[in-house]
Amino acid sequence: MESRNNIDGALPLTSLNHISVMCQSVEKSLDFYQNVLGFYPVRRPGSLNFDGAWLFNYGIGIHLLKSHDHENLPKKREINPKDNHISFQCESMFLVENRLKELDIPYVKCSVEEGSVFVDQLFFHDPDGFMIEICNCDNIPVIPLVIGEPVPMVCKRVTYAKTQQQQKQPASYDFLPKAVHVAEEPQIHCA
Repeated sequence: MESRNNIDGALPLTSLNHISVMCQSVEKSLDFYQNVLGFYPVRRPGSLNFDGAWLFNYGIGIHLLKSHDHENLPKKREINPKDNHISFQCESMFLVENRLKELDIPYVKCSVEEGSVFVDQLFFHDPDGFMIEICNCDNIPVIPLVIGEPVPMVCKRVTYAKTQQQQKQPASYDFLPKAVHVAEEPQIHCA
């Protein structure tokens, strides 16, 4: 697959593949990423001889790695939107906020304004203090800072939730493709 990255000297990247998250309890983290964020567990390579789990949805993977050095894991602190985090786009901030309340997950609510465009954000922690943001960030267009500078205007997303609404999930993890080709058409927003 050819990269859309036209910056001279930059690595020929195509997309974000996964993030790795250290955790005290793989079981607690699996429960959180499945039942709160909607990720599906997927098969890990058998050659990995350490505790962990892989999950996938929304076109990215989350690799959970069991920490054997709990003292060096980041400590849960107050929720700070300016701290390191990963952000997920959602369809309804109202539904997300209500679900966080139902689950008794503490969160911080923020809003960003750019001209007449508004973005709502909810920040909260996973069981080990890694921060998660849920937002409607696709309201903000991707605009290059340098006139004439090419900017990739399409994000590739593979959403298995919609696929699984149309068909039942097989008993095995064979439903995950080894490669996915998504037709690209220029768009102004990266959602």
